[in-house]
Order: sequence, then structure tokens, then C-alpha cells
Amino acid sequence: MRESRLLLHLVVHGAAGPPREMAGRGDEPQRAAWLRQYYTQRQKRLMTLLIARRRRSSCYFHPRAWPSFRNADWWERVVLKDFQPRDWLEKFRMSKETFFYVCNQLRPKLSHPSTLPLEQRVAVAIWHLATNVEYQIISPLFGVGPSTVQNCVKEVSYAIVLLLKPLYLRLPSEQELENMVRIFSARWGFPHCIGALDSLHVPIHAPAHLGADYCNSQGWHSVLTQVTVDGLGQFWDICAGFPGSMENNTVLENSSLWVLAREGHLFPTPPKHFMGRAQKYVLLGDASYPLRDWILKPYPEDGTLTPQQLQFNYRLKRAHSVIENAFLRLKARWQILLKCDDCSLDLLPTVILACCTLHNVCEAHDSPFNDEWLEVIEPAEFAKPCQPAPMSMDDSNAEEVRELMCKYFESCGEG
Repeated sequence: MRESRLLLHLVVHGAAGPPREMAGRGDEPQRAAWLRQYYTQRQKRLMTLLIARRRRSSCYFHPRAWPSFRNADWWERVVLKDFQPRDWLEKFRMSKETFFYVCNQLRPKLSHPSTLPLEQRVAVAIWHLATNVEYQIISPLFGVGPSTVQNCVKEVSYAIVLLLKPLYLRLPSEQELENMVRIFSARWGFPHCIGALDSLHVPIHAPAHLGADYCNSQGWHSVLTQVTVDGLGQFWDICAGFPGSMENNTVLENSSLWVLAREGHLFPTPPKHFMGRAQKYVLLGDASYPLRDWILKPYPEDGTLTPQQLQFNYRLKRAHSVIENAFLRLKARWQILLKCDDCSLDLLPTVILACCTLHNVCEAHDSPFNDEWLEVIEPAEFAKPCQPAPMSMDDSNAEEVRELMCKYFESCGEG
């Protein structure tokens, strides 16, 4: 607690504020150079405390220290005027141009009267989603209270889902499906495939009176989200907000994806031809999903597989890694998904959808990805739950599709 107060004091007031006569002296280039040097010195002092806090939270961020501006001064005089491209990328996970594009897209929902400008409200929310820094640490930076930070996160997350999700995270058209098949085949060597299917567990604190429902098979509490990605690692179907104790096959059967596939609205009608026969496009899953004529999973490796079946497993697992890579980039960019401490269960599904939408926005706008962000992800801390789907859920006719793929890969040779 003492350490938290000290850190908060440093963020708000500084270890030693810049001399007032220096801060206002000389021409602007000299003043800007002096402030940059001052920030660097302050950053070294703050870094020691932040690294010490890392083990007690799910992630940390690399800070740049700021002088003690109040209220809108810090936003207007530092962020808008002094932030360099690397600062925008580090704090908002996107370029300045993309940030203001997002703000303009959200304007119809956020243009109501407020004490804070629209751009500042969006900045507060995205800063929290990106860094997962506590409300009480962010609030002094923007000169607002922790409850205002919370309201900004809620308001902006809902606006992102309402206005940006329909543009960047939606079911593809028939023409888009054909393009996705070509991309998946070219990038991952798996034919007639429109994506990979998997689950994302977001760690949470055990909810009061609901701990057992949210405790997954690995013994930690989480909210479960079903995700589908294309060959570029962009999300196109999300079903969020299930208790962590649910199994993937149960979530699948309760998702809109399952309903669309069952009613024949997920794929083109009639199905496209593959290897001389009409065949639905397929999604790639792991052992936690049932085998269907539109969901393929590896053969159980029990020591009896043929070379063709082993080759099929290798191809499928290699292609399925596209969603594993997408999850890494998603969680590294939007670190609130590493562990949600400040977010209520009611809001969390919306926050997850907002982060996935922003992931697609950043990918579509070619926002640079800093590989150093991956350093905060510690796979051993939260082992991924994976309960094999019962064989009774498998479709016996779907075995023909796996055999068809085995023949295709055999005709292609090793690779």
C-alpha cells in the first residue's frame, strides 16, 4: 500500500517538479529539448517502482514520466503536442492518425455534452485497455476521478461495439469467404478453409457466490470467449461472456456460429466443389471441438495413425496456429485481457468485444506491433484449459471429409 501511494505521488506530482523558471525560459525548441531530458530522468526513477509492482499484477507498462500538469493541461500540452509516434503507439497501441479515426467513428455515440472532450474520453478508455493500469493510477494523469475513468471505459467500449464492430468484425459475404479460402491456402497450406476456431479465457477474480461456475478445468477463474479468425489473424466471429467452467463444445452449441451452420446460412449454397465433390468450407479446431462436416480436428495420436493421418495432423496444427498467434497479439496489445481486476462481470463481455474489434482496426490500418509487448505474457501463469469433446458429439459422416483432406495432402506431397 505504501508503495502504491508513492507511485501515485510520483505520477501526479513528480519526484521533483521542473523548476518553474526553467519550464518557461528560452525558445520553444530549447524548452522541448529540456523537457525531453527531464522526462528521461524521471522515467528511470519511476521504472524501479513499476517493475517492483509487476509480480503483483498481471502486466506492466513502460512508463514515460510527465510533469505535474493538472486537469486537461496534461492531455492538451503533453499528449496532443509533445507525444511522438512511439508514444502514441506505446500508450494507445495505434498511430495518432488511427486514434483520431477511431474518435471520428465513435462521434455519433459520444457527442453528447460532457465535461471531457470526446477525444480525451476515448484516450482514457484506450489507455486503460492497453496498459491495464488501475483506475486510480490513470485518473491523476487526466485530472479526473477513478469513477470517471470507469465510466469512460464503459461508455467507449459500448460505442466501439455499436459503431466499429459492424465495420471490422462481422460475418463475411460469399465473395469475402472465397478470398479467405485463397488466403488461408496460400499462407497456411490448408485448402477449402475459412478460418480457425478456438477459445480465449480471460482471468478474473473469483466472483462472490459464483466461484464454482467461473473456475475452469485448470483451477483458475475466467470468462470464456469463442473466437474465429481468418488466415490473416483477424477476428470475424466472437461469442463472449461464458463462465470459465463451460467446455468448448458446450459454448459452440450455444453460439450463433452453430446456429448459422445448422441452418445453412454460414456457407455458400450450393457448396463449392473440392476434390471432385460438393463440400462445405471448413473451420479448424482442436480436440476440444466435435468433428463435423464443417469443423475439422486432429486425429487422436494413439500410436496407430497412418503416415497420411500424421501428415493431416501436422498440416492442421500448423494452420491452426494462426489463431494462437492472433491471441498473443491481442493480449499483448490490449493487456486488460491478461487479467481483469477493475472490470465487472456485466461489462467484461463488452470489453472483450471492444478489444477484439480494436485488434482488427489496428491490423487493418497497419498499426505497428511492438514485439516487446509480448514480454508481459507468461504462459505458465495461466495454463490453457482444454477438455476433449466427447466422441458422441462427432459426426460419423465428417470422417469422410478428413479422409478427403488426407488424400489431398498425399497428392501434394510433404510440406
